[in-house]
Amino acid sequence: MKSRAVWKYARVAPRKACVVADVIRGKKVGQAMKDLSLIPRKASLMWKKVLESAVANAVNKDSGVDVDSLVISEIRADKAVNLRRFMPRAQGRATRINKLTSHLTVEVAAD
Repeated sequence: MKSRAVWKYARVAPRKACVVADVIRGKKVGQAMKDLSLIPRKASLMWKKVLESAVANAVNKDSGVDVDSLVISEIRADKAVNLRRFMPRAQGRATRINKLTSHLTVEVAAD
């Protein structure tokens, strides 16, 4: 039994989110939560929320599931659309600033 949660258009770059995702990939949910609380990055808070949502989806989908036996079977950060902003520069010019967004996906499965 697998359950999934997705956070679309999260305001974090995919490269930065993948660094945190690599730390918790394949771990049990309890251990992953502990690890995420110790990582001092913005993306770790986002991953924690998505992981909690995936666990809640698993419990609602199958009420007999043991939360301690859940394992992160898939975790990925895909590129989403860029937010384009402009900054004024010298002599009336403007430069574009791309603010990257991500789709954060977590899938948990019973061990």
